[in-house]
Amino acid sequence: MTPADHTGDTSTGAKLLTAARDVIPGGVNSATRLVGAPYVLTEAAGAYVTDADGRRYLDYHAAFGAILLGHNAPEVDDAVRRAVGGIDLVGWGVTEPEIELARLVVETIPSAEQMISAMSGSEAVAQAVRLARAVTDRPLILKFQGGFHGWQDAVARNVISTPERAYGRDPLSRGILDDAIESTVIAEFNDLDSVRELYERYPERIAAVILEPIPHNVGALVPETEFLQGLRTITAEQGSLLIFDEVITGFRHALGGYQQICGIRPDLTTFGKAMGNGYPIAGLAGPRALMERFSSAGGDVLLAGTFNGNAVSSAAGIATITYLRDHPDFYERTHALGDRMRTGLGAIVSELGIPAVPAGFGGVFALYFTEGPIRGYRDLLRDNDEAYVAFHRRMTDRGFLMLPLALKRNHISAAHTEEDVDRTLEAAREVLRSVRDDGLLG
Repeated sequence: MTPADHTGDTSTGAKLLTAARDVIPGGVNSATRLVGAPYVLTEAAGAYVTDADGRRYLDYHAAFGAILLGHNAPEVDDAVRRAVGGIDLVGWGVTEPEIELARLVVETIPSAEQMISAMSGSEAVAQAVRLARAVTDRPLILKFQGGFHGWQDAVARNVISTPERAYGRDPLSRGILDDAIESTVIAEFNDLDSVRELYERYPERIAAVILEPIPHNVGALVPETEFLQGLRTITAEQGSLLIFDEVITGFRHALGGYQQICGIRPDLTTFGKAMGNGYPIAGLAGPRALMERFSSAGGDVLLAGTFNGNAVSSAAGIATITYLRDHPDFYERTHALGDRMRTGLGAIVSELGIPAVPAGFGGVFALYFTEGPIRGYRDLLRDNDEAYVAFHRRMTDRGFLMLPLALKRNHISAAHTEEDVDRTLEAAREVLRSVRDDGLLG
């Protein structure tokens, strides 16, 4: 049964998906949600979700990492309940929750002096790209093969590219103007020479370098310190901005994001996903001199959005960041669980003689089906995508929710326990043995 074909499935979830397809294109509101059973999820609590047929899953997908504290964390949900019934959507001036949220962000993200709110990471990146072009008066954005920065035209290219399309022209969608595609150039992660070559090819035309400090949209490519330091040096010398897209790494790996860990201060930082523990909230932060180019401060870069800074999203952001600030053991615990998972997976693949490499950072983990070392996307072109998807699919079928798409990562939240991880590893041993024995390793 393919994700798009549930013919013959008489489950409640399959019937609901059929009904959804009458009124929603494909039955889902985001293409990566159409990945097969479970078709419909109806409940979520802590580290678990339940489908329409009553089956319970240990959730490692976590809404692409948006769930940081666990589903329906009471600290966040209680704050949202208090916000409902107070100030709602007025579209006038500023509200106290907006001020408090901005204060917390400025206090926690090392490079932040001011911030603006948005509703999604895609919106935050769109604002960052526009601001960078305005500040530098240059047209081009440099991104890395495998990096994902949202659905907007400016950066919607070259994510999980096939070998014949990698590093070349690989837009994510039809309908993007050629000018938009050609205005973004592609380098290789952890390869400063590829960055320098593009600066030589396009002198004084690159407005900004944007990157996920850890490219989690292709699992987890861990950056080399010299690479990040080199990007900071090159962009400063070339008059470009350095943008850290911390939509996934932000608040998940450290309170101040990955920039707190690596000690590199970007010019602009985007964040979202985890900062509201599942509520729609994102943002962009940077130094005052850059942020005051926005029209809200009398500058020449448009800032608009009726829902920006709304009370409910702000309350979720405040509660989540406050929890993380007041519970620094969150990071020690989730990092330890991540290490436990990666170490366990490494032992299993070694025991079974499977060519696979556990990867990740903190509470994020992936299992690449290839030999190491893995530094950049070129190394991921060797990955056995069939085995990768089969591992996630079979784990999900056993009750461990892992997105069955190539190179997608898994997330450990505050609600996961050592027992959860150990139970996952027990299932993984049986699943990996079946992947091997079914001849999926090539």
